[in-house]
Amino acid sequence: MQSLRNRYHRSLGRSLARGHRGMTLLEIMIVLAILALVMTLLVGPKVLNALRDSRSKTTKIKLNQYANEAFPQWAAAHPDKGCPDKLTDLNDFMNSNDANDAWGRPIKMMCGASLPPGVKGLATLSMGEDGKEGTEDDVKSWE
Repeated sequence: MQSLRNRYHRSLGRSLARGHRGMTLLEIMIVLAILALVMTLLVGPKVLNALRDSRSKTTKIKLNQYANEAFPQWAAAHPDKGCPDKLTDLNDFMNSNDANDAWGRPIKMMCGASLPPGVKGLATLSMGEDGKEGTEDDVKSWE
């Protein structure tokens, strides 16, 4: 047993003498920092795009629920009225009481004469990420 230990220490001494040292903690930290930076640059934009897409999809689902599910139920319950006074009147027929889009802005409701051409019943619109109506990021229940 003693001879194995001696051989190990002798071989260790030779490798240290030849300049074969391990990495220092600082070197390991630098490598980890570089890896973290590379991962941030590669993965970060993809995560942000996925978040943006998920907000648009979530808003589209909510707009369709108002226009295609909640409004017909509301219209059946209120046959004497053509349009609800406000979008929150439809919340009784929704799973949510929040009439805002995924960006926290109010959803716009169009009914009656204000409906886009070819749309019947109720249409809903979110102004999208930029918050401006008429831009390409608008989310519409009729498209």
